[in-house]
Amino acid sequence: MKVTLVGINAKYIHSNLAIRYLKSYTEELDYECNIMEFSINDQMERILEEILNGKPDIVAFSCYIWNINYIKAVASLIKLVDSRIEILYGGPEVSYDCEVFLKENVGDFVIEGEGEVTYKEFIKWKISCEASLKSNLNNELVATNDSNHDINNILGIYYNNYGEIGYNGKRELMDINEVIFPYVEEEFTNKIVYYEASRGCPFSCKYCLSSTTNGVRFLNAERVKKELKFLADKKVRLVKFVDRTFNCNPKYSIEIWEYLINLECETMFHFEISADLLNQQELEVLAKAPKGRFQFEVGVQTTNPIVLNNISRFVKFDEIREKVVKVNKIKTINQHLDLIAGLPGENYDSFRKSFNDVYDINIEVIQLGFLKLLKGSDMINEALLWGMVYAPYPPYEILKTKDISYEELVKLKRVEKMVDKYHNSQKFNTILNYFVEKFNTPFDFYYELGLFFYEKGYLSRNISSVDYYKIFIEFNDEKIKEENFALKEIVKFDYLKYNKKKWLPNFLIREVDKEVERKIKEKLLKDDIINNVSNIHIEKFMINILGYIDNNVVNKEFRYLVYDINDEENIKDITYILEN
Repeated sequence: MKVTLVGINAKYIHSNLAIRYLKSYTEELDYECNIMEFSINDQMERILEEILNGKPDIVAFSCYIWNINYIKAVASLIKLVDSRIEILYGGPEVSYDCEVFLKENVGDFVIEGEGEVTYKEFIKWKISCEASLKSNLNNELVATNDSNHDINNILGIYYNNYGEIGYNGKRELMDINEVIFPYVEEEFTNKIVYYEASRGCPFSCKYCLSSTTNGVRFLNAERVKKELKFLADKKVRLVKFVDRTFNCNPKYSIEIWEYLINLECETMFHFEISADLLNQQELEVLAKAPKGRFQFEVGVQTTNPIVLNNISRFVKFDEIREKVVKVNKIKTINQHLDLIAGLPGENYDSFRKSFNDVYDINIEVIQLGFLKLLKGSDMINEALLWGMVYAPYPPYEILKTKDISYEELVKLKRVEKMVDKYHNSQKFNTILNYFVEKFNTPFDFYYELGLFFYEKGYLSRNISSVDYYKIFIEFNDEKIKEENFALKEIVKFDYLKYNKKKWLPNFLIREVDKEVERKIKEKLLKDDIINNVSNIHIEKFMINILGYIDNNVVNKEFRYLVYDINDEENIKDITYILEN
């Protein structure tokens, strides 16, 4: 018997943890199991061809809001080509209306909720059925289809029985320490590797599926250390923990964090945490983290206490801010703060305030998302109460509520695009600081910039990486209507910091004096400030740009800066060389 486990990911760099769990949990069984991964950007015809080339008896799909429509289409094509191939579905997108899903879509089985044990029993049953069929064909009197391997005894699975949907009841949650480490000999280059140290969440936020199960189950800490070292030794670039609240048990989080801090590796580890729960001991441990070792994602969602209460998120933003600021002072840990637009009771002005509250903390990434009313969540049961209108198809995103209109959400979509492109990339910081101070609040700047993008048609077409810089000059000339001399120097500074140094677009000014540049290089070499001129770039600025960054004052005095080509943060003012 051949089974193909299929993951269709949102991006190529993503990897599917669920299908790997299923394969590793059934490795001792006598069947052929293959994993195939694609992305939603792949051509459907190619996915179909590759799956069918494997000649599977069963195709199992891992289903999420971002891939379910794609999966339904591929499954339909598989059945059209070969109706004998059985289709098995699993994952959060099909776990809360299994019976309806099987009635409305092609396919044979749906696994409800946590899948490892149910899948294993299902495979044992299919192996038993195959053995029974072979024995009957050979007229052998062999009792292979015993009651332990009967579909009617498998909990947590829905099955299509000639048009009637069968179900034997819900399965209890498993001991998480029974799961098998799913990564062995794989090619991890340019992939995000997902890892799970715990299942469940201590909180009950109404919009989240984690609120549907109670309690948190942890993997043995020693096992976690061993597995993370394996991934680090494989030189995985990013390990992303899928734990909903990694630091809900401080003793556990401290033990893992201390181990990773002392590990010799270049891997970054990403954790979702509840910042308000961080205690002093955890902060002291985190203060020892090397730069780039940890990355934190903090769910703020809103800073409005009434809205937080509406979603059963009982936390104070002041407590979150206090801990985020303390982590910020460590200076080695990137932080991502999440906001959700469209929450019950939050209007446009309230969200604007939430955005400004978070922006003022000065963290690396602000992830601005939009409420999705997920199947199985408590929030979906309160949709009428809050006047929520949402898309009836995945990802079930909010369209309007009684508190915020569709038009206002569209405005926030533009803000989200500007924040993601400009703020979150961290490649336009000097330019952004220049503009933000010209508006009443940071939100107002990003709103106006997004509106400018819309009016110019930039949101509806692809623009070049250079254009993303040039737009600031246009925005200044057409909207703010101020003299752009200093701005062009500021744009040049950020452009050269993150792009090739040998060329400048024609909307920026380069004043080249080869003789001066030669003298500077000679002096730098003579004074042992550098040992290789090929690793630097010297640029003349018509304002004291580093002074502007430090004190926000523009002084029109020329300065020479040296950029280290191999270290974008290493930029020095070397004008003094000419003065001596």
